[in-house]
Amino acid sequence: MKNHLILGAAIGDCVHVAGVVNFLNLAEQLGYETICLGPAISVDELLGKVAYHDPAIVAVGYRLTPQNCRSLLEELSAKARARGETGRTWLFGGTEPCVEVAGNVGLFRMSFASGASKQAVVAYLRGEQTETKRTTPPQTLVERIAWKAPYPLIRHHFGRPTVEETVAGIVEIARAECLDVLSLGTDQNAQEHFFRPDEMDPEAHGAGGVPVRTETDLATLYAHSRLGNYPLMRCYSGTRDTERWAPMLAQTINNAWCAIPLFWYTQLDGRSPRPLREAIPETQALMRWHAEQGIPVEMNESHHWSLRDAPDVVAVVAAYLAAYNARAAGVRDYVQQLMFNNPPNTSPTMDLGKMLAKLELVESLQNNHFRVWRETRGGLTSYPPDPSVARGHLAATVTLQMQLKPHIVHIVGHTEAHHATTAAELIEACRIADGAISQCLLGLPDMTRDSGVQRRKLELLADAAVLLNAIAYLGRDVGDPFTDAETLARAVELGLLDAPHLRGNAAACGKIVTRMIGGACLAIDRDTGQPLPESERVTRALGRSVPDGFPLDLPDAERIEREGSVNLDPLQLAS
Repeated sequence: MKNHLILGAAIGDCVHVAGVVNFLNLAEQLGYETICLGPAISVDELLGKVAYHDPAIVAVGYRLTPQNCRSLLEELSAKARARGETGRTWLFGGTEPCVEVAGNVGLFRMSFASGASKQAVVAYLRGEQTETKRTTPPQTLVERIAWKAPYPLIRHHFGRPTVEETVAGIVEIARAECLDVLSLGTDQNAQEHFFRPDEMDPEAHGAGGVPVRTETDLATLYAHSRLGNYPLMRCYSGTRDTERWAPMLAQTINNAWCAIPLFWYTQLDGRSPRPLREAIPETQALMRWHAEQGIPVEMNESHHWSLRDAPDVVAVVAAYLAAYNARAAGVRDYVQQLMFNNPPNTSPTMDLGKMLAKLELVESLQNNHFRVWRETRGGLTSYPPDPSVARGHLAATVTLQMQLKPHIVHIVGHTEAHHATTAAELIEACRIADGAISQCLLGLPDMTRDSGVQRRKLELLADAAVLLNAIAYLGRDVGDPFTDAETLARAVELGLLDAPHLRGNAAACGKIVTRMIGGACLAIDRDTGQPLPESERVTRALGRSVPDGFPLDLPDAERIEREGSVNLDPLQLAS
């Protein structure tokens, strides 16, 4: 018997072979060899092919009336037993009534009804599920990624205005088995004032998420996710008192990974009153704590700049600085979030170029002690309010994201531009995304090799070298300018790192002007309206402190393409 061979067919008068084909496609992605006999295969023909090919598994499909199904399967069972073919595994797939018939025949080890979750099929093929036994999916991020491959994990935010409604929704979501990572969305009162309840605004109760007020609330939410496919749970680390949030989340919800920004949740965005010089060291300490606990870390950093219309190069550099600080803090498993459609009018070509530039810089930091996991998502502000149009947007952006071979797809639901997502809407969004992902995994042309995409990537790498050179020069008198809070804060104050939405913010410069040009977000000269070269922009930001001949001899896009890399070592840049 050939242990890794599966033979499939739609039998009798059934010509509906799609279910069999989809099953075999899944099996191939998991390393099986498959043979599809096609539609309307007679019982005798099927048994003849079984004897000839000697497969370990035979997948039988039938989707017509249960009365015809009964006589057909009884014939198959009797003849299979007479030929001694019951030693191999027989599987059945069909409509619910036909699955009920198959269960009474006694031949089939497992049956799958139409609409069965893909993960249930995958779990069976991996030996993790039978009719009487099911293995709980892995409960750590890295193990779960490996378990679900080649499919990415699916993540979605969820948090309703009351704990009770959120609990009920979590139960519904877990039972649907469509979500791998439930990101608990807490309200702003919890994020900022959990440990200072006397400072909470009663009028903002439940605004933006579930109003958790005690550790018991968090533990209760997690306990109700322990069914179905046992989704991982994670939550942002608060915007204040982050050093107290971290152990609480680890203990109450087994926080799958930590997500924090380097510059944000501060005076920059008003989510907390912390100044940058205080917040950056706190963030670095928080990363070190998670590294010591072996908990992965995500820096949800670079997309915050793009959400405020910063030029693409600033977002690219922010991604690098965040990852650089994570590695310096000892983080081993790093989640790189890549938000597409951000700003909203970014073109797919420019998006891919920008994301490839981010990945090239961030993944250049990888070594035996620092691994990068790719997480993609749609743009928060790019979704149209019409849910029908938004469904199309969701499927389209997920398809584009799959070009990066993500380990995690973070879904922004099709209703989020209109209202907070309900459990039913979350399940629908996950299934839309899953449909797009399944199609992509059948095989797509490689859009990342498109000349326009590659050109944009090289342009951004060259501009990133200029900007990082300026930050390194700014901190030339410190040991490592890229982890020095004073240098990083000054980079924001001088406008090296800047965004139009920071205008009037006392903690930032806020003088940059950007415009969408050719699908990319570029800095422009305020007076002429023309794109501003990055070397000129950073020279203006540095002002009188700029050295003669700045920027130094840095590679342009053509040189990067020729040499295949760009040196971004901060000490060499500063020298």
